[in-house]
Amino acid sequence: MKTIVASYNITPNQPTPKDPLWLSDSDQIGVLGHVSILYIYRSAKEHNNNTVERMKNSLSKLLSYYYPVAGRLRLSKSGRMELDCNAKGVTLLEAETTNTFVDYGDDFSPSEFTDELIPKLDDTQQPIEEIPLLLVQLTRFHSGGDCEGLAIGVLLSHPLTDATGIIDFMNRWAKLSRGEELDPNEIPFLDRTLLKFPDILLEKPREVNTREISKLDTSTLQHIPTSKLLDQWKKPVVPQTPEDDGIDKPKKRSGAMLKLTSSQVERLKNKAMANNHQSSKQGSRPNYSRFEVVAAHIWRCASKALGDDLTQVRFSVNFRNRMNPPLPHNYFGNAVANVATPEGDIISNPLGFAAHKIREASHAVTDEFVKSQLNVSRLGQVQLDNIRAFFMRQGHRVNIPYALNHNVLFLTSFTNMPVYESDFGWGKPVHFGLASRSPADRAAILPSPDGDGVIVALFFQTALMQLFKNYFYEDMYLSLL
Repeated sequence: MKTIVASYNITPNQPTPKDPLWLSDSDQIGVLGHVSILYIYRSAKEHNNNTVERMKNSLSKLLSYYYPVAGRLRLSKSGRMELDCNAKGVTLLEAETTNTFVDYGDDFSPSEFTDELIPKLDDTQQPIEEIPLLLVQLTRFHSGGDCEGLAIGVLLSHPLTDATGIIDFMNRWAKLSRGEELDPNEIPFLDRTLLKFPDILLEKPREVNTREISKLDTSTLQHIPTSKLLDQWKKPVVPQTPEDDGIDKPKKRSGAMLKLTSSQVERLKNKAMANNHQSSKQGSRPNYSRFEVVAAHIWRCASKALGDDLTQVRFSVNFRNRMNPPLPHNYFGNAVANVATPEGDIISNPLGFAAHKIREASHAVTDEFVKSQLNVSRLGQVQLDNIRAFFMRQGHRVNIPYALNHNVLFLTSFTNMPVYESDFGWGKPVHFGLASRSPADRAAILPSPDGDGVIVALFFQTALMQLFKNYFYEDMYLSLL
């Protein structure tokens, strides 16, 4: 049982710019609400009464660099979202739970138990313009009167940034909490107009350079109160139902954490290269990445468990380094393109076939692709309707770039992110992962905390979970498929 001990509103420790921040199309496509991540720390001796005070002070200092995080979302006159940099602050909760590590199965896969480790947010009870963009809950586990460890549950507004930005934010908060200072290259780059493409740039994307981008018009549209904007829109927004989308009615789902050692990942790589149908066409065996083979393996296991060869994988590709010129490495915002794998006979074909499909989808994200996608959306009327529904607290939909009558597996990869570097002064986390349960089949590929291989955080249909696990560990040892 969880008890909230205290709640704090944390604001930047010095004055910050007040100008509204323009949000790119990439910030406004897909999930408009908050997303969650969870850190678990097992060490207990370093936790003391100064822990919360140190985290409060360091967070306040960090917000002076990441000042948009302390602001609020609002609507512009055009119906797009923008960030109101009003420095109203973020929420930090201090909590305790009577549960122990054992109660969470020691793997902290998403469940009703992990729900209590994440801040609760009901965005139907207050205007969107008043909801904090960041909520953090620090929860102590107690066992026999002692602190067994603690959890840091993070709830962040998705339009603020993608997974790369969230991880960078947390690692820099941890660094300040340890009493260190940020290096110049760790200061976030906040100007999102780098993804604001005039038509002249879209015609010749390869000629874009930093000097041209610096000349772009960075002015924002005039803001008027959201309440007045909503009053002007007479047409009611009706959120899509499963029947409208062509999606099956919700099925019961449960979570699991599945480990693949480095040797098992290497076995998958060798298997994908050995039986890849592209080998004969290209004259050499493709060297697939860890992500490509693990994603392909998850895809095939899900397809077999579902008995559906039309299952597709949807995942996001970080395009920071795929732009010409590349985005700054410390760019804070959403810089991902959503892609879906092409159809294919996944079940009967070997692992290399699926790995090649994953590669095809990923490699399609180029400078031209990103600019064309952001230009096409601009934003489209469908997404503008979604934004309006979101602000009217009617929920929102997620744009899906593929046929909606297919089984879809959502995939997220953290394999190249420093997710275990968030040491606040009491050691690195023993667990990092997603905390919220998903209404759809979803998998996240995480680096293993011990450095040996990866962890697959799976949220899958309960009735088929054991079947998926069987395929997951048995298929890699089958010689033919």
